[in-house]
Amino acid sequence: MPRSWSKKDERKYQHIKESGEARGLSARRAKEMAARTVNKERREAGRTKKKSS
Repeated sequence: MPRSWSKKDERKYQHIKESGEARGLSARRAKEMAARTVNKERREAGRTKKKSS
């Protein structure tokens, strides 16, 4: 997990990954989907670093 993720983000990642695998997704696809979801929610909440211009 990235260092910038909180414990809650890590739990959410694990939950999404496990549910994806339970639905029949490959482990690689489930990991990607979970990471993208957590990063999207962090970005929408404003908890990511701003890009410098």
